[in-house]
Amino acid sequence: MSLSQLNGKTYLIKTFGCQMNMHDSERVSGLLDSCGCLEVATPEEADIVVFMTCCVREAADTRLYGQCLSCKSLPAPPSGKRVIAVGGCIAQRDGEGLLTNLDNVDVVFGTHSIAHVGDLIAQAFDDGNHHVRCEEHEENPATTMPWHRATSYHAWVPIMTGCNNFCSYCIVPYVRGREKSRPFDEIVDEVTALSRMGVREVTLLGQNVNSYGRDLFGSPRFAELLRRVGDTGIERIFFTSSHPKDLLPETIDAMAEVPAVMPQLHLAVQSGSSRILKLMNRRYTRESYLDLIERVRDRIPDIALSTDIIVGFPGETEEDFEQTLSLAETVRYAQAYTFIYSKRPGTPAAEIDDPTPREVILERFNRLVHVVETTANEFNQHDLHRVVPALIEGTSKKNASILMGKSAKNQTVHAPIPAGYSIDQLVGKIVDVDVDVARTWYLSGTVTGDPR
Repeated sequence: MSLSQLNGKTYLIKTFGCQMNMHDSERVSGLLDSCGCLEVATPEEADIVVFMTCCVREAADTRLYGQCLSCKSLPAPPSGKRVIAVGGCIAQRDGEGLLTNLDNVDVVFGTHSIAHVGDLIAQAFDDGNHHVRCEEHEENPATTMPWHRATSYHAWVPIMTGCNNFCSYCIVPYVRGREKSRPFDEIVDEVTALSRMGVREVTLLGQNVNSYGRDLFGSPRFAELLRRVGDTGIERIFFTSSHPKDLLPETIDAMAEVPAVMPQLHLAVQSGSSRILKLMNRRYTRESYLDLIERVRDRIPDIALSTDIIVGFPGETEEDFEQTLSLAETVRYAQAYTFIYSKRPGTPAAEIDDPTPREVILERFNRLVHVVETTANEFNQHDLHRVVPALIEGTSKKNASILMGKSAKNQTVHAPIPAGYSIDQLVGKIVDVDVDVARTWYLSGTVTGDPR
């Protein structure tokens, strides 16, 4: 199938879910760009609408269905014909079954089949039929594709795909497959090239970055990778996600000793109850998690810790929840992503009956949110009246005269645009902000010195 007919077509990509999905979207965008397609800002302008989906929670399915079906009422696109494509985890999970409920979808492509999206869309324009490709394995991974990065200063760098953990509530291993690490030197070479291109910050991506290399070398080599990436000249390194059972002492040492690794760690706990953790198949206990936190803070005292917590896992009692609440109070997270349990068909937890009333779960959820907001606010007070370097990403959504950037601890930082500068001159620059306000979810102050 010739891709030439895509030349001049307009496209829009809507991305739901995790950072890996964001990176996959950048690869799809790069592929469409290479075919001569032009990115637009609204679905009304788009000949091609691509939904990159997540299936971790039920709300993601609902969101996809609503937005996809709303495309039926759009006016005719510039070319006179619109192709709707669905990719990502929902596509991999449901495959051709998506077409049963979404009859306006033309193309379905799974998480392993991104490299074929151009051909599938071209075929849909050519014959008007449905085209589905959701293979379990493909020869050409997404990392071999062209790349349209959303920003010039930051890059997502996947170091591995898939997951071997099979947490009892999680659908990811079924839709992303088993762990597969990228070659060590390939990652280092990619970050080196990005640094030379002016990228200042990378986020290393994997469902469980701490186990990077186990499939290639027989044991994890994530600590070594951090050190090598730190030698490339890149200024800021973040990574996600980390599984507590695989965060090794040598990785903590590398975090403490490599200047480019930012003092921020996302370490999902999910529950503070050892009983619930066992039911979740998380393979660590409350006690071992708290011991790990202590070891991390011993090496990196000012580190910003963030986490994921699920409320309402099937069978969770008030005692179990109190254990979660007290763990959050003990760790004192800088940020936490709190979720009410969402049943995912096909996972072991979906088979567990739970009689807990919804209002009880909601009340517990609200109590947890209160604790998280309190500890996040307390954490940000540490930077009050300090000078904090922030990488500028743009302006505040509420005020175009206010800069918005991220600190080394991934805090949102605001400051008025300094006199003599425009926002275009500052995006991608690092500025020092003298913090005079510290709130729960942001710091604000004034810029001091010159951008760099």
